[in-house]
Amino acid sequence: MNTKRNKFWSGNNRFRLMLTLELAVMLPAAALIYVNFHHLESIKRDKTLEASIHRDFQYMLSVSEKKINDRIYTMAEEMRDVFPSPDADTEADRGRKLEIILSKNPWLAHVFLFDSEKGLLYRSQPQQMTDQCFREEHDRTSEMYRGWFGMEGKMLCDMMHNKTRAITCYGGQVKRADGGFMTTAFFTFPQLPKDRVVFGGVSFDPDYLKRTFFPEMFEELVAQKISEDRGNHLAMMVYPSEHEGDQGGGWLAASTGWGVGKPEVSRNLEDVFRGLTLGIKFQGTSADAIAGHLVQQSLLILGVLSLLMIGGLVLTYRSVSKEMALARLKSDFVSNVSHELRTPLSLIQLYAETLELGRITTQEKKDEYYRIIRKESERLGRLINNILDFSRIEAGRKEYELRETDIAELVRNTLDAYRYQIEKNGFEFEFSIDSNIPTVRVDREAIARALVNLVNNALKYSADEKFLVVRLYRANGVVKLEVVDRGIGIASRDQSKIFEKFYRTCDPLVHNTKGSGLGLSLVQHITHAHGGQVEVESTPGKGSKFTVSLPLPMDTRQPGNGMASGATA
Repeated sequence: MNTKRNKFWSGNNRFRLMLTLELAVMLPAAALIYVNFHHLESIKRDKTLEASIHRDFQYMLSVSEKKINDRIYTMAEEMRDVFPSPDADTEADRGRKLEIILSKNPWLAHVFLFDSEKGLLYRSQPQQMTDQCFREEHDRTSEMYRGWFGMEGKMLCDMMHNKTRAITCYGGQVKRADGGFMTTAFFTFPQLPKDRVVFGGVSFDPDYLKRTFFPEMFEELVAQKISEDRGNHLAMMVYPSEHEGDQGGGWLAASTGWGVGKPEVSRNLEDVFRGLTLGIKFQGTSADAIAGHLVQQSLLILGVLSLLMIGGLVLTYRSVSKEMALARLKSDFVSNVSHELRTPLSLIQLYAETLELGRITTQEKKDEYYRIIRKESERLGRLINNILDFSRIEAGRKEYELRETDIAELVRNTLDAYRYQIEKNGFEFEFSIDSNIPTVRVDREAIARALVNLVNNALKYSADEKFLVVRLYRANGVVKLEVVDRGIGIASRDQSKIFEKFYRTCDPLVHNTKGSGLGLSLVQHITHAHGGQVEVESTPGKGSKFTVSLPLPMDTRQPGNGMASGATA
């Protein structure tokens, strides 16, 4: 009945453990995994990250356009400050000063000064006049400006006076050998009355804009962005608005690292460079690729965390299961020890009461009872010593007193003391002890207890064929102590576990035999403490052989395997 109740509670505890793991750990973990996967898929579906990158690009393009315009305005103001006065100089002097400006600023293609009363004064870079396209541009532009300024000069002046910096720009594609884009800055003179129609202008050379101005601006803008964000390196380009921005579409200028491909985000420029488009992208990648990489990285991290969580759950379950199994083994241990203690105590009590009541009349019978009481007391003492030894080993306080010992004599005396127990159980007993074994340093009591535990194991688990052999001999520099029986044997899967504390095999014959599960564990601990090892060879149904090997002193390790026959019972 108690066994059924224990099994019920053991099974119930396992069920409660599984239920706790599922409700307290598994369900929250599964919910976390589901929510994270759903969130990541939402990011991927809605392109939230990509849209955020695009917004950042749009902002940078807006800031970049403002800085580019400011740079052109500043350069135009610097030129305005060195322009000739429309009143103080003669026309020839004003022409020479315009030519000086061109010679000092080779990045200018054309300069001009318009006065509604004095007309248009127009000069171009003299070193480029040998180029036919440039000469045609000079003739066409000067003629166009005379007509335009003559009709709309007043309107242009009023428009510039209404601006904060009194500068306006016009640009467009030019007909050169390698094409290009030229922008012209118009400006009024702040020292002159606003009702006078007088203004000047400078045209930025297309080759300068393409090879110097835009590349320098891009490098400055990209370097500033990297210093602020320390993110992926960016690349910028500028191209005519009618093109798509790829390298085959006639782009104007690009920063270092642009490579190939179209811009990730673009912005049509206004004011200074109307007709051009500014583009931006990551070097060697794209916003979509970065978003995809981050999603993959998040999925990978989530997968690793999930595996770690699952691994933790498995380890937790195994640990708890092991603790439960250990608790069950301890419970069985207490039950088995209680039974083993009760058996010798009952016999001692029974024979002692019989003697006390005077029911035994013959001296021979009394001596037999006294002998039984003594043997059962020794058996009880051995069991208690096993438990005490195990307690000391668990607490790390077990110490062994090693001294030079005649191990052949020790084994012989131990077997003589245990012979009554062997004969009482009806065993055929043989032993072989080599009398030439030299002395070894051992703890006499510990070695004797190890031998008794092995013999006691053989007695317990030899139900059908009661046969026991003990051998002591020297071989390969060690002393070997063998205990052989023809009992139930041990399955191969259990042979590596039988030396664990509290472990008992699943064989029903073992479970029907009471035991503490400590004997073999103590044998192994004693053997290892002496620098030796214990081995088992066993076949189910045919018996077992336990071999304890103890090292000999170095000066006595000689080859040989001698055995002297002892007694046979």
